[in-house]
Amino acid sequence: MDRVMAVAVYIFIWWIVLFAVLPFGVRTQQEEGSVVPGTPESAPSKPRLLRIFLINTLVATIVFALVYAAIVYKVITPENIPYP
Repeated sequence: MDRVMAVAVYIFIWWIVLFAVLPFGVRTQQEEGSVVPGTPESAPSKPRLLRIFLINTLVATIVFALVYAAIVYKVITPENIPYP
């Protein structure tokens, strides 16, 4: 896998993992008991985006390492993919 493809795959994995990591540790305004007027009750009270991005980067790096190893060591090849 060349560098450009590796970067593209990493960015793709990073964004997919972000949607799985976003709800980690989120407390809504309703759970906190202080709903700001004009916002939904389900809005996060403290988003902590830096923490979420760091966790996301760690998880995405682990997933990318597994995908990279599977491609480099030929665990996944085009011949393994069933075509209709």
